[in-house]
This record gives sequence, structure tokens and C-alpha cells, in this order.
Amino acid sequence: MKKKIGFFVGSLRKDSYSKKVAVALSSLFPEEYEPIFIDLQDLPMYNQDLDDEGVPPVAWTKFRDEVKQLSGLVFVTPEYNRSVPAVLKNALDVGSRPYGQNVWDGKPGLVVSVSPGALSAFGANHHLRQSLVFLNVPTLQQPEAYIGNIANLINEDETIAENTMNFFKIIIDSYLVFLEKNR
Repeated sequence: MKKKIGFFVGSLRKDSYSKKVAVALSSLFPEEYEPIFIDLQDLPMYNQDLDDEGVPPVAWTKFRDEVKQLSGLVFVTPEYNRSVPAVLKNALDVGSRPYGQNVWDGKPGLVVSVSPGALSAFGANHHLRQSLVFLNVPTLQQPEAYIGNIANLINEDETIAENTMNFFKIIIDSYLVFLEKNR
């Protein structure tokens, strides 16, 4: 049976750079892995009252069940105001509740930050890692995956430049070793 790897993209924009990077990364997984893109578009904002009342939205339950089935996690995020986009933070919150039922617990993660600027979404990368530590998601430390100046790394035909794809391959190969050590 294939190991399912969940992809969580921190941008909802149709033509987002983060989404393009996530698709490129997903193409590098060997066939014994199944990359699955988890849709965050319609995930309602977390409100503990709904869990406390025993009536969580169907979308929360579906999302939590999807994450439970995953062997690994890949987060690809832009940076909004030096931090993690709300859609991604909300997904972490929904998956971590109710208290004691954290669906992220122990799943090996990869954090990739993407930016058209030179700082490579450094703030988002570190804020996301900070949340993942609390959620008990071990993350790959090396190689670091800060993808800056992304607009210059995409070819006219919308493919990722060859040198960048070579770097992505190193990242994915390292993540797969990390994933197997941390399962």
C-alpha cells in the first residue's frame, strides 16, 4: 500500500507560486508514495464552541480524518505580514483540537517557504516550525527549504527551472530518509 503524503499549501490564490512549487515537489516522490493535496479553501475558521457542543462542522471532521490517514506532511507556504497565512494556521488549529485529539501528532513534516522576494518567506517558515514543535510534528532540518526570488525560477512555460528542480530533488530525497527514520 502506498504511503500517503499530505500537501498543505498556504495560499489560496489560483496561480500561487506556493502551489506551483508544491506541484513540482509532489512530482519527485517515488511511486511507493501518494502525494495528496489537502484542500484548505472551504475549511471553516476554528471555533472551540462547536467542538465543545459536539457539533463540529462536517468539513472539520473530513479534514481531521484525511490528516489521520497520512504518513507524512509537506507544508508549502508564502509569507503574509512576516508570518504564516491564516488558512494554514487555521488548518493547524482545526487538526489540533479538541484537546488530546491532535491529528498531527508524530507525523514527519517538511516546511518549504516560497517568496518572490529575497528573504524567502523566512518569517513564515520559522513561525510555522514553532507551531509544529508544539503539535509534535518533527520537521526536516537540513537541507533548509527557503525558496526566494521564485518568479525568476519559473520558466515561460510555467515549469520550474532545472537547477531549482535539482535542489527540490535533494530536498525530497532528504525528506524521504527523514520520514522513514521518524515513523
